[in-house]
Amino acid sequence: MTPPLPRRVIAEAIGTGFLIIAVVGSGIMASNLTDDVAVQLLANAGATVGALIALILMFGPISGAHFNPIVTITDCALNGRSWREVVPYFVAQTVGGISGAALANMMFGLDVLGPSTKIRDGGGIWLGEVVAAFGLLSVIFLIERHRAETVPLAVGLWIGGAYWFTSSTSLANPAVTISRAFSESFAGIAPESVPMFIVMQLIGLLVALPLLKLLRG
Repeated sequence: MTPPLPRRVIAEAIGTGFLIIAVVGSGIMASNLTDDVAVQLLANAGATVGALIALILMFGPISGAHFNPIVTITDCALNGRSWREVVPYFVAQTVGGISGAALANMMFGLDVLGPSTKIRDGGGIWLGEVVAAFGLLSVIFLIERHRAETVPLAVGLWIGGAYWFTSSTSLANPAVTISRAFSESFAGIAPESVPMFIVMQLIGLLVALPLLKLLRG
């Protein structure tokens, strides 16, 4: 039986909050420990992989563990989830994410709500976000078709790898992108860079949907 919507929305908020704590907190910790950007990215990616796998396993049975509006939209389009759930999920994911950024900032003595001054723009970076979003949706919705129990591990591995092989470091998530604008840290993104990142993520979604429908049969 599907849990009631309020329970699922709370799970999405808490899960996205913890995800952002992992992303932002590990970025701050890495910056405090070393000036080597490659080591900082490695630490940030490793912490994100571990947290993401655990969070999907934890909240998947309750809400689906989307933590990401484009995942929610794709689930509606491919699996029949009610479209009325998109807005509540998005609000929960975004509020939870911003709260997570604030908590991470507070743990490390930074301004509670930033904002970030880290500009991320340029054609190559924007293309990286299209690739990251397309790849993430493909991993989730092709693997779940036949081996759903492996999705948490697959998603964590994809995101960890995409930190390195995409020029944007694979935000691939509108709620996470908005949330990371509230931290002046290694993992931050300046507010003025957020809109184009979200546009690119939505383009990745639009490219993925027809191909996923075709490949899933």
